[in-house]
Amino acid sequence: MNNKKDKNRQYYSVRTGKIDGELSLELADILELFRDLFKSWLDHGYFQQHFGYHCVDKGYVPGERGLPLEKAIVLEVRKPDICPIEDACESYSEDDLFDVIEFLYDYISKPRKRYYHDWSCCGWHCDQFGRIDRDEGVIEYRKKINNILKDYHGGYSISEDGEILVPVDSGLKPLLEAEVTHPDNENVKSKIENAKKKFRRYKSSPDDRRDAVRDLADVLEYLRPQIKESLLRKDENDLFELANRFGIRHHGKGQQLEYDKEIWYNWMFYYYLSTIHATLQLIGKQSDIM
Repeated sequence: MNNKKDKNRQYYSVRTGKIDGELSLELADILELFRDLFKSWLDHGYFQQHFGYHCVDKGYVPGERGLPLEKAIVLEVRKPDICPIEDACESYSEDDLFDVIEFLYDYISKPRKRYYHDWSCCGWHCDQFGRIDRDEGVIEYRKKINNILKDYHGGYSISEDGEILVPVDSGLKPLLEAEVTHPDNENVKSKIENAKKKFRRYKSSPDDRRDAVRDLADVLEYLRPQIKESLLRKDENDLFELANRFGIRHHGKGQQLEYDKEIWYNWMFYYYLSTIHATLQLIGKQSDIM
């Protein structure tokens, strides 16, 4: 008998089309789910490497930070009313929740060795951690946090860098997730990934979004010599006119700066991202022919 569960399994009502499987959670729902996750991680020692623990025999046993979690988070997040998390989170704003999620991402660590101190139900004490286990803890953390955020107001997520990312229209997800086929990591792949992170960062500023568009325009500029055989000169120049005329890549007289940046930066970003992927396909075809 196979006891392994299919992670992508759909249950009866979704599988048979009786419901579409879409779920829309409100902030209160997310806060309740987050509190349960946090309490489980706390009880099992996932924050003891950095923040230590309290023992009925020894008192406070400090971790690497030398401060309890409650004090460290107030100092770093700069909000005095967010602790203790399991009680205060009931009244969190969206910003509070995302601040705490990002903070905990930086300090979660899966224990390698622990023992249960049963005197007066003291709890788990952990004394060995390692980089491998740190990575395992982060992977678990992202997976479980993203599992609750995906159904919140269109689908938020936490990135591999520990930053909250805003939802993306379902029609644009394939473009954001498309593989970059160019071999140059420094000038192409990493620049594209950094641009996507800047643009999708929670409450990114207009400057952040402009920089993301500029980064993509710079990638296209880098690819320019490689597309001379693929595009006509006029078409090639048109690719850069957009960024140059609207104050993205250069600053000069005659540029148009009075426009709705929230709308147009969004359009420019996806315009350049799709153009880059199309260009890479043209370069690939050109290489195959040669």
